[in-house]
Amino acid sequence: MTRVIGLTGGIASGKSTVSRMLATAGLPIVDADQVVRTLQQPSSQGLQALEQAFGRNIITATGELDRSALGQLVFNDDQQRNKLNRIMQPMVWNEIWQEVDQFRKQGIPWVVLDVPLLIEEHYDRDCDLVIVVAVDRAIQRQRLMDRNHLTVDQAEARIVSQMSLEEKKRHADIVIDNNGNLQKLRQQVEAVLKRLKEQ
Repeated sequence: MTRVIGLTGGIASGKSTVSRMLATAGLPIVDADQVVRTLQQPSSQGLQALEQAFGRNIITATGELDRSALGQLVFNDDQQRNKLNRIMQPMVWNEIWQEVDQFRKQGIPWVVLDVPLLIEEHYDRDCDLVIVVAVDRAIQRQRLMDRNHLTVDQAEARIVSQMSLEEKKRHADIVIDNNGNLQKLRQQVEAVLKRLKEQ
C-alpha cells in the first residue's frame, strides 16, 4: 500500500529544502510547483485560460507566462488571486493525483506531495501524514527579502497573502522547525525518515 505524505509550509519557510532532502533519501516527490509549470507551458490549456482571464500582458513576446507580471496582479488582490486559483487548482489537483496513482501502481510505500496550498486546497484530507515546515515570522521575512530582493513591505504582503504558519501547524502531524541552521534541519528530516521506516 502506498501512503501519502503531505509536505507544506509558508513562503521562504524551507519547504523546498526539506523536499530535496526527502528526495535525496529516495522518496518520490510530486511537486505542485512543477505540475503548475507544466500546465502553464506555451500553448497549453492552462496558459490559454490564464491569458483569457488576465489579459495579454501576462504573456511574454516568446509566448511564455510572465510570472512576475502575474505575481504583481495577484499578490495584493484577493479577488484576482481567487480567480487564479479557480482556474489552476482543478487542473493541478487532477494532475497530482494522477501522478500519485502511478506510484501506487508501482507499489511504492511512501510518496511525498510537495504542495504550498496543501491545507487551503484540502489535499491534507487524503494524506496519511502531514508535515509543516515552520519558521518565525521575522526570519521568514528576512529570508524572503534576501532570496527575492524584496522590500520589507513587499515581503510582508507576500507572507500575509498566505494562510499563517500558525494555522498550518494546527493541521500538522509533524512540525519541522527551520529557525536553525541546515544541520539542525537535516537532523529533523532524518528523524522523520526513521519514523517512516518504523511504520
